[in-house]
Amino acid sequence: MLAAGLRGFRWSVCSETFPGQSFAEICGATRRTGYTGLEIDPSNLSDDPAALSAPERAALRKAMSDQGVEYVGLHSFLKAPEGLHLTTPDAQVRRRSWEYFDRLIDLAADLGDGPVMVLGSSRQRQAIDGATTVEAVARLTDGLARVSTHAERRGVTILMEPLAPHLCNVVNSMDEAAAMVQKIGNRAVQSMFDTHNTPAETLPHPEVIRKHFSRIRHVHLNELDGRYPGSGAYPFAPALKALRDLGYQGWLSVEVFDFRPDGETVARKAISFLQGIAKEL
Repeated sequence: MLAAGLRGFRWSVCSETFPGQSFAEICGATRRTGYTGLEIDPSNLSDDPAALSAPERAALRKAMSDQGVEYVGLHSFLKAPEGLHLTTPDAQVRRRSWEYFDRLIDLAADLGDGPVMVLGSSRQRQAIDGATTVEAVARLTDGLARVSTHAERRGVTILMEPLAPHLCNVVNSMDEAAAMVQKIGNRAVQSMFDTHNTPAETLPHPEVIRKHFSRIRHVHLNELDGRYPGSGAYPFAPALKALRDLGYQGWLSVEVFDFRPDGETVARKAISFLQGIAKEL
């Protein structure tokens, strides 16, 4: 049985934490370092992940099952193949990108039940080539509305992730993400909370969580500079307490961008730090 402070918290880690490893090795490292869930960057699977065959998808599911790893979903899912962009003024590129997004929904669903698709993808959604932020937001909203029907049918939840302003100029706060989700009006499109992407928030982060809790389906944990939790000064305890008090049942996923000295060390230190906080709540 889980200790009282850990009850309801499920810990996952992102696949890119273990660079240079095969997918089977990533699954093994996930369990070895103390996590039960795996969030997948599709570029770790293939240069063209949506083109993976049915047998290849089945093999990925088996690799997770063999290691006792639960599948969480996909994130950073427009990095491969190159050249995708959701809000570009180039209508042909935009159409090809949304068609690929639609195919990735099938990949997400084929890898396991009830997955999330975290729409961060800063480079593939920011306003570029003379487009205004308003125009980019409108194109992003329209595209998500179109693919949401397919996502709902496949049991996939797309999460509009607010990104820090220095990373992207489109959707920088939970208020903006929630407004987009509300406008789309399909339960297959929701949002999530990421400690790394909070610079634009004006409320204390526990208040942000409480305000938008009905839309939060996933949580990313890392320091503001992208390092692993515990390597900096982000106040994780108040955010975790708010989630616990509200009865959050989703995944708490460690997503880091600096893997020094190595991925397994980073993963172990992160979960040890976070579980230490959770035990005290």
